[in-house]
Amino acid sequence: MVARSDKVTDPAIVAGLLLARRGQAYFSRKLNELADEDLAAPSLVPGWSRAHVAAHVGLNARALTRLTQWAATGVETPMYASPAERDREIEFAATLPPRAIRTLSAHAAVHLTVEWRDLEPEAWRHEVRTARGRVVPVSETVWMRTREVWVHAVDLANGGRFTDLPAELLDALLRDVAAAWRLRGEAGDLVLVPSDRDRVVAVSDGATRAVTGTTAELVAWATGRRRPDADGPVLGDRVAAPAPRWL
Repeated sequence: MVARSDKVTDPAIVAGLLLARRGQAYFSRKLNELADEDLAAPSLVPGWSRAHVAAHVGLNARALTRLTQWAATGVETPMYASPAERDREIEFAATLPPRAIRTLSAHAAVHLTVEWRDLEPEAWRHEVRTARGRVVPVSETVWMRTREVWVHAVDLANGGRFTDLPAELLDALLRDVAAAWRLRGEAGDLVLVPSDRDRVVAVSDGATRAVTGTTAELVAWATGRRRPDADGPVLGDRVAAPAPRWL
């Protein structure tokens, strides 16, 4: 049987799909390295166990699959019925037996990949609505999934580090966080200054306060994942205080 391949022809989407799938492989590897009894331990997400993280990543794939099917068929299928229903789904799924959580994570990821693969080239421009109410082309689901799998792989607290992430992903995450702050009118005085790059990311045009560190350190700090025992970016001559929320 001849293997089927993605129908999309846009080079940017093709590259994005590759990064998302690499992230899924990284997340799956970190999850599979954990013994079943390890899933009950805390993750790096406050109030969530590793089981919560794994369940959420699986349910996120299902939600993005619904948006992809919306783009393919024109039939509106929201990510979640409501924010409260999303939270209830995660809490329930986190109580499933470890084998069921692993199956949810793996199978949902495969289903999303298949829906992306079969989406017609012109359908990638079709608009859908995210859980936060943004109307975006369905191609945005690729970035949404990319940041989920890579960042939550670190959240599993199983040896994953932001230094493991590809350089282009770290740069994109830093821009994503700055854009989120800018949209909410937060941290407008900050300039993120990666010591291993030749460019900076300013939250606003008038930003003057520099937060300095490696790109990986800045991303860990900006996404709220800096470990208390780890070195972090500095603001002036001291370690920067916790960053505003990202999402």
